[in-house]
Amino acid sequence: MEFQFKYITPDIKLSCNEGEEFKMELVFDCHMLVWSISGETKIMQADQTYIFKKGDIFLIPRNQLATIINYPTNGVPHKLVIMHLTTDRLRNFYINLNIKSKPSSVQKIRCYNNHPLLESCIASLIPYFDLRETFPENIASLKITEAISILRNIDKDIDNILANFAKPHKIDLTTFMEKNFMFNLPMEKFGYLTGRSLTTFKRDFRKAFNTPPQRWLTKKRLQLAHYQIAEKKRKPVEVYLEIGFENLSHFSYAFKKQFGYSPTELTK
Repeated sequence: MEFQFKYITPDIKLSCNEGEEFKMELVFDCHMLVWSISGETKIMQADQTYIFKKGDIFLIPRNQLATIINYPTNGVPHKLVIMHLTTDRLRNFYINLNIKSKPSSVQKIRCYNNHPLLESCIASLIPYFDLRETFPENIASLKITEAISILRNIDKDIDNILANFAKPHKIDLTTFMEKNFMFNLPMEKFGYLTGRSLTTFKRDFRKAFNTPPQRWLTKKRLQLAHYQIAEKKRKPVEVYLEIGFENLSHFSYAFKKQFGYSPTELTK
């Protein structure tokens, strides 16, 4: 699998995948503005799935759980330009604007299709990825500021996302885990997103579910896989990535250990 990043600054990069589909399960520490150059990007959150293709532009808010699968299509590599909108940069941008954001508990991915202003801003970065000399920081800063300004111009609600600098607060653990169990993340990250330290997360989890987190997560993921294969008639190869497993063989082994038969036998 040929997968690589090219950086012109730490906050602006080109993602290129020339091999097979590539899966990532992430919680971004900063907002990500993304332009799809080629290929297909599938993003799955707890309550919605997005498909992005060539020309699409979208913003992934920070601290949001997402499974991302990149697909090269028709022999064409999967390519994205990604711009990080960091908290420090956004604080500096908003410091003199006197904006009061209205924080929302749900921050969904924002889709801008192929908006000409955003596309022009991000496309102007492409020639810099092939330069050998260092990309000037002042130009990078100007391009990111331009992108933020365009977002504010075309999206009247974007300040509620970009100007919200609050950290995750302590939330109901049961509701969160029942909604997000399919994301294969470290326990520390689950704890952070529910407003807890790792120790407190494990303690509260055992109190809520009467079992260790990893055992509960594996069982829930396998139950979802069983439903998808038996009721939705999906193939195991279509399911395992989406429900939190890293490879098909491990998924098949765990499935058979749980149910007494393999996922392939279930399809028959």
